[in-house]
Amino acid sequence: MAAKKKTYLLVGTKKGAFIYASDASRKKWTMTGPILKGAEVNDIILDTRAKPVLYASVNSYWWGSNIHISKDGGKTWKQSEGGLRFEEASGKKVERAWCVRPGHASEPKVLFAGVDPGALFKSSDSGKSWTEIKSLSDHPTRKSWNPGAGGLMVHSIVVHPANPKKMFVGISAAGTFATEDGGKTWEPRNKNVLADFQPDKFPVAGQCVHHLEAHTSTPIVLYQQNHCGVYRSDNEGHDWIDISKGLPSRFGFPIQVHPHDPRTIFVIPEEGGEFRASAKGEFAVYRSSNSGKSWKKSVKGLPPKPSFLHVHRQAMTHDDHNQFGLYVASTNGQIFWSRDNGTSWKMLAEHLPPIYSINAATV
Repeated sequence: MAAKKKTYLLVGTKKGAFIYASDASRKKWTMTGPILKGAEVNDIILDTRAKPVLYASVNSYWWGSNIHISKDGGKTWKQSEGGLRFEEASGKKVERAWCVRPGHASEPKVLFAGVDPGALFKSSDSGKSWTEIKSLSDHPTRKSWNPGAGGLMVHSIVVHPANPKKMFVGISAAGTFATEDGGKTWEPRNKNVLADFQPDKFPVAGQCVHHLEAHTSTPIVLYQQNHCGVYRSDNEGHDWIDISKGLPSRFGFPIQVHPHDPRTIFVIPEEGGEFRASAKGEFAVYRSSNSGKSWKKSVKGLPPKPSFLHVHRQAMTHDDHNQFGLYVASTNGQIFWSRDNGTSWKMLAEHLPPIYSINAATV
């Protein structure tokens, strides 16, 4: 297999998107953008399952929400033909396109998009058209779903790497849901996950998962940063273990799993729902190398105290180089990155618009 030569960072912001590119050394970066100017880009990815294609979840005050597609590195874009639309009889409207994710590697034309209000869409033709997965939208627990501060949205999509019929989604505020039959049926998987804002503190559904991740080598293990703690599941979400002990706060948004070590995870604690900024005024990345049994704080190279930064749920990512890069982006328009397992950090970019998401790709 030929060595991967190019590293890309796809950055979605409140005022368009930006693409940063470097060679494998990642010593120098070039920036393209803003692209998709005049719109909010909630998410942008480079799908490399076939010929590389850019997909972006785009939200416009004037034109609404849609998935946009570029086959020439972002120079030109086309919208999906039918858009992200519910059936007219439903009376529902897509309020925001939150994320777009590739399907299984064996189905290169399949993509998924998560939207507000709490729905999942599927495309089987490389993003040209989209269909609502009604089995999730009409789930019997729907009456217990409630919008969080950002709305009611499907924001995390985890496709099982070995079985294309298995998938997990994170919904705020509804919880984690899983399908094992390609989306025909869905099961809430929230056992032992706290919802301290509910009368029933451990409901079947209604939890506010903030971000959900798995590792391709051990997809049976799931991790989530929740409104009410950090959790690990060792059995595909059938029950969860609280791994928040040792963190300065149970609240935060992003969580990432080390690309080569499924026991190593990274989180960024924040004070809480009423003050969404660095816990105790210290912007820090916390790493666990033992699946959440203990945590180590990293601040070297990050802004000193007091720093009150906020990082959105989709604004932490990693590349897959052997000496991998870990990337964190703030709503202040800064991108920090580390290539020593999160021990120390450097500024990659600053003065960007508020950043919603960051995704890495190597080709």
